[in-house]
Amino acid sequence: MPYHVPEGAVLGLFAKRPDPGRVKTRLIPALGAERAARLAEWMILDAADAWDGGGAGRRVIVFDPEDAGPWFDDHVPASFALCSQGTGDLGVRLARFFGDEFDDGATRVVVIGCDSPTLDPAFVASAFLLLEYKDLVLGPATDGGYYLIGSRPPLIPSLFEGVAWGTSDVLAQTVARIEASGRTLAVLPPWYDVDTPDDLRMLAGHLAARRLAGHDAPITRVERLLIGPDRSAHGPSPSGQPV
Repeated sequence: MPYHVPEGAVLGLFAKRPDPGRVKTRLIPALGAERAARLAEWMILDAADAWDGGGAGRRVIVFDPEDAGPWFDDHVPASFALCSQGTGDLGVRLARFFGDEFDDGATRVVVIGCDSPTLDPAFVASAFLLLEYKDLVLGPATDGGYYLIGSRPPLIPSLFEGVAWGTSDVLAQTVARIEASGRTLAVLPPWYDVDTPDDLRMLAGHLAARRLAGHDAPITRVERLLIGPDRSAHGPSPSGQPV
């Protein structure tokens, strides 16, 4: 079921067009470029489906590269606005998105990626609620980064500056900047991204465990990619390899 984005709030879904050889590069040795790109594509589509409609807030696909707009226009629900991430490192792109949305009157902005296909959308919904009481909210990732960041205005000027993106220091550096600012912080439960073969095996095991435990939500594209049509009732293959 779609989850609600509150009135005045913005959900930004940062996504990269799933071009083979340019996405999920750490999975290419295990999957090949085409299957890694297919996994990335279905992560995007599943995340967009989870937030299609519901509530009076704004939903935005924040895409990369700059010429990827037509692909997203063809593939994601019409309830999403589209905007380019623009140039610069991830910190520059995040700061630009938050700043532009605040300039347009947003009262709360939450950003997620598409790398956590088992993430409970209720965590994201909780982030909007927490921003009614706190200045910022973080969802720590188990790799040392974060799967979610949210803020109410104004944005901390140094929040995204000088961060060692793509390393295990991202979360710690971000927390240090928030602490130095004197702003208040809420923290969501940790969750995992899927970027490496070990992450993919974790995902397969997690999906299998959820189904065995009675999780009866509709099977997502990512789950079907891992399961295969002949095992849809029994969970992913033990190897965690897409079929």
